[in-house]
Parts: sequence; C-alpha cells; structure tokens
Amino acid sequence: MIEVRELVKKYGNKTVLDHVSFDVKDGEILGLLGSNGAGKSTTMNIITGNLAATDGTAAIDGHEILEEPLRAKKELGYLPEIPPLYVDMTVKAYLSFIYRLKKCKLPKKEHLEEVCKAVQIIDVYDRVIKNLSKGYRQRIGIAQAMIGNPKVLILDEPTVGLDPKQMIEIRNLIRSLGKTHTVILSSHILSEVQAVCDRVVVINKGKVIADDTAENLSGHLNGRRLRVKVEGPQKMVEEGLKTIQGVKAVYPIVCMEPGCCAFELQSDEHTDIRRQTSAYFKASPWLLLEFTEAEMSLENIFLKLTDSKGGKK
Repeated sequence: MIEVRELVKKYGNKTVLDHVSFDVKDGEILGLLGSNGAGKSTTMNIITGNLAATDGTAAIDGHEILEEPLRAKKELGYLPEIPPLYVDMTVKAYLSFIYRLKKCKLPKKEHLEEVCKAVQIIDVYDRVIKNLSKGYRQRIGIAQAMIGNPKVLILDEPTVGLDPKQMIEIRNLIRSLGKTHTVILSSHILSEVQAVCDRVVVINKGKVIADDTAENLSGHLNGRRLRVKVEGPQKMVEEGLKTIQGVKAVYPIVCMEPGCCAFELQSDEHTDIRRQTSAYFKASPWLLLEFTEAEMSLENIFLKLTDSKGGKK
C-alpha cells in the first residue's frame, strides 16, 4: 500500500534523511518511532507530498506522490502534529468545509455522520471547536483525515499533549481504524507504539536502524527468554537449569515466596527452549510453579538500538 524507497532529504550540508526505505502492507498499523529530531515528521511530510525529497520516492497505492499527486492524495488522509482546525467554526461547519475542499463525492450527510460516529464526536457536532478539549480536537483532526474514505491514514504524534485518559481513548480509536485503513503512526512515546502498532520502524539520526515487530526486535537484540519460578533450593536449581540444551545463560530474579526461587533463561533468537525446559522439570525433583516467555520492553529495545553501538548497526 505504501512504498518508501531510498528517501534522502538535505538542507545545505545537513542530511536529515539518509536513504530511508520501508513498506507498509494493506491494513497494517506501522509505528514510526524515533526521538525528537530523528526524521519522523520529515519522512511523513515527504510521503504526504508536503515536502519534496532531495532523492528517493514515496508511493501510495502504486501512485508516486510527486508524479501523480492527485491520485496519490486521493488515497491519503493526514493528521499533522498540530491539527489543522479552524477553531471559530462549529465541528459541523468545519467538516463540511473539509468535505468541499477535498471535493468528496460521497453522500455528504451520511458520510459525515459515519465519520463522526467512528471518532465519537457526534455529541459535539454543533459545538464551536475552540470550546472543546484537546482530546476532542484530536478526534476532529482524525475525522478530517478520514473524509473521503482514504485507504491510508498518516498520523503525526496523534496523542501529544493529551492527558492519560485521552491518550487511551485515541489509541483505542487508532486500533479500530486499523481494521479498515492502513495507518502510519509517528510517535516518540514507546508505550503508545507497543500498544497500537503491528510493526515498528525505528529512525535514528535520519537512518532506519530497525524494521520489525517489537517481539522480533526483542529476540534479535537479546535472544529469547523464559521466566520460571521453582519450588526448590536456589543454587541446585540454578546449576540444573544451566545444563538444559539451548540455554546460554541463567539469571536469578527476585522471588519473595518462601522456599522458591525464580530465574530468566536466555537462548539465542533461533532456539525455542520451552520443550527442553518443560522436559527437564518433569524429570527433576523440583516443582515448576510458573513458566512464561519474557519480552524485552520496547523502551529497552529503543535504548539499545539508539545508543552509540546500536545506532551503527
């Protein structure tokens, strides 16, 4: 649905984007993750046709954004970081204006009602935008992006400045939109990307340094990990766990339950040690109380990728 190929953006001698490439499949929610100034908004502005690249291409549904701008933008809805609202208008007047601006051919009344229901702003339809909360303004911004039923929605920092309740509401809305649209979500909030997105593209200093699911990134960076809680003597259990085939390392973790101990077992990214671990405890004299797969948090993944070593990979 979206193809980004070798995007380069330079301002004089400063390179903001350095050969950025990625694809987004139909119906996928992609998280574009990076710290402030990493190049996320520049990438989005090029994809949406608001900024020309120094080199490279971006295509929406097979239409290159600069060569076929009208056909590409017909399939595109965009919410910039600051929603493009006319705050002295009512919600109804503003969305009607956007409907005319986009030259939408869908039945106006029915289409605007459908959009308002999807983003849950029916109850403020006749109110003036400047009198509404930031959360409602973000919803109205998403609503204007949805007018015309575009296949692709590009949302730049959609929860910035919201309180925790509003953030959860917007995240739930984005997840629901992912059922009918292809979505690119830009954010520097790691929990947001992990909660909403199917896949993560990490940009650091203008370069793509990772492109995968958060789960796979965890495995690639740190191998696979299992957490176990065992009823038995810690030293003996630890020595026994080290003998399991495929286990590279055993890390004791805090366990407050008397007579029990807990560990993380690490293997490499290609080795599944669940069966060997289960078989080991069936044959051992100790009782296995808990057995779960542990994932590296997206915060740790991001820090590991963007440190001086990770940034060079």
